[in-house]
Amino acid sequence: MGEFEVHRVRFFGLVPAGVRCLACQPRGHRLALARTDGAVEVYNFAANYFQEKVIPGHEARSVEALCWAAGDRLFGAGLSGDVTEYDLAGLRVVRSLDGCGGPIWSMAANSSGTQLAIGCEDGSVKLFQVVPEGIQFERNLDRRKGRILCLSWHPSDTHIAAGSIDILRVFDVSSGQTVRRIMVNYHVQKVKPECIVWGIAFLSSGTVVTSDSFGRVQFWDWERGTLQESHTVSTSAVLSLAVSEKEDSIIVGTSTGATYQLQLLPVKMGSLEKRWVRTKPFQHHTHDVRAVAHSSTALISGGLDAQLVIRPLMEKMQKKGYDAVLRKFTFPHRRLVSCARKARLLLFQFSQHLELWRLGSTDETGKDGEVLTLCRMPEHLVQLKSKGPEHIYCSCISPCGGWLAYSTASRFHLYRVRYEDDGVSIKKVPKVPKLLLPAYQLQFSSDSGSLYVASARGSVHVLQLLEPGGCKHLHTLRPPSGSPEAVYLLASSADEHWLAAVGGDWVIHVYNLKCFKHHCTVPTYHCAVSAIAIHPLTNNLVIAYSDQQLFEFSIPEKQYTAWSRTVQNCGLHRSWLERDSPITHITFNPKNPSHILLHDVYMFCILDKSLPLPDNSALLMNQSTLKQLPETARKRQLHAFKICKKFQPLLFADLLDENCLVMVERPIMDIKTQLPLPVQQKKFGT
Repeated sequence: MGEFEVHRVRFFGLVPAGVRCLACQPRGHRLALARTDGAVEVYNFAANYFQEKVIPGHEARSVEALCWAAGDRLFGAGLSGDVTEYDLAGLRVVRSLDGCGGPIWSMAANSSGTQLAIGCEDGSVKLFQVVPEGIQFERNLDRRKGRILCLSWHPSDTHIAAGSIDILRVFDVSSGQTVRRIMVNYHVQKVKPECIVWGIAFLSSGTVVTSDSFGRVQFWDWERGTLQESHTVSTSAVLSLAVSEKEDSIIVGTSTGATYQLQLLPVKMGSLEKRWVRTKPFQHHTHDVRAVAHSSTALISGGLDAQLVIRPLMEKMQKKGYDAVLRKFTFPHRRLVSCARKARLLLFQFSQHLELWRLGSTDETGKDGEVLTLCRMPEHLVQLKSKGPEHIYCSCISPCGGWLAYSTASRFHLYRVRYEDDGVSIKKVPKVPKLLLPAYQLQFSSDSGSLYVASARGSVHVLQLLEPGGCKHLHTLRPPSGSPEAVYLLASSADEHWLAAVGGDWVIHVYNLKCFKHHCTVPTYHCAVSAIAIHPLTNNLVIAYSDQQLFEFSIPEKQYTAWSRTVQNCGLHRSWLERDSPITHITFNPKNPSHILLHDVYMFCILDKSLPLPDNSALLMNQSTLKQLPETARKRQLHAFKICKKFQPLLFADLLDENCLVMVERPIMDIKTQLPLPVQQKKFGT
């Protein structure tokens, strides 16, 4: 693998926002997620649960509810009182409409996706019609006192069930009147506090399922207004509830971090009579589970600990293999760190500010595994705050460290940075071209003379950076056939001849920067692209996909390389393909042209193309484990993949020079210490 001096960085103070709500696309393969900071993310089940879309948050926009309507249109609503539609191709808010009922606590679409119902602070339930231009207000349903915390449509679209404080109501959609009013705490002692109905589901049988602050999951006959079953699943509140499409399984999330599955099972073998039974408890979260979802093959939960947990239903799996693996996602599937190699600087991206750090240095040398004493400590140089309520989309620092850029939804900022003995001076570049709004990805050229700005509709703008501090727009690169999708990945060659761009449609376009023309399109693959990079010597484009496949494409020859064809013919190792975290960064070592350096959250890997690929009988060992084997055993394990799992969770890794690496970690325990205290539970023996 080779020896490197490693800068082990742990001062990136990122605290991911908690998960507020989830929405599975009906009869689709997407999961929408909203966080407590207003950000919206879309995960693609068919692309190995890859986070394919991210719409950054906004300080004035909270998201309390998400739902899919009219197929692939995504709507959100929150405490600002607006119903918002998101443009998933342009990664932005496309339109908003005031609900006229105060803060919105809940929202649900009917089974056909043609109507939206919202539950408001003033106790009203409002219906909106989904039209091509957005949504149109239709009418109010019968209004009563008390905020509407949860909503659910009957599958026939004739009735709506709504949960509030101490009560649930059923509305007739055609008349708008309340046809049933049920007190959910009528049998509870009066000394108890008010009962909050946090979750509700309306089954096709006419049963209404509720989850409440008393830790109960209850089943109601809405026509008679009677309680059919009651299951106390927790000593604390049950905050969320979701039902499977076949209505034979329910998942609920609690304030203790536990999730529970209830299943509709026969009373005895061969019996037609069925009852709801609590079958499986799971403890994957440490804090409130505010959101759950139930897909056809998995139970999905999101907590205030920022974790998205996907637990496959084992009985739905055809074989007990990769599809049956539990997945936990805490960090985004994109880079929040950029590196100025020549200046040895790191730029950290937060939601509303950037931090610029200078790495420490040492005069010492040592053996493998030794920790070297620093002669100069890491230095926090600049904190650059973004003005306004919009969160930052993307950011980047030039290789020389002299330029810094970032973008929000409506503003693009470029700064000239100068370093002096006693500090840093930073000056904003005036009169940046207006056509850059918004920017989705930024990439400086290797000589720090150009800036490539990914924009909407597949376009990339090329800026020339001018001394002492200015810029000029040179050209806009566009795909020949057009594209409605925004570009989310960029890679430029070291000789400034080529630029590769990846859009939301997963198509990779390569442009010639000498004549500003489209050069070629990489053959389309069925999965999302998670990382790309161009080799500095060969101009081969290395591509990592979300299903863990690796390809190498020769840009000058417009075809896959011989090594890439060998990889596809022989296949990658089973353990490599079964990883559940996508590759987020690729780089190269110019002194070893056959080496490809790449990483995900849990491992750093040097892929040596000069060595043979391992077959499935070989072991993809961690390097520390491999060193403990005898010499003969190590020779038997000689193959292309050199893996190191010492640094976790790994948010960024890059090569500073031929003998020096930088690794940016964010330990989970450091995040948990900054979260509010969870609900305390008594443990046995204490």
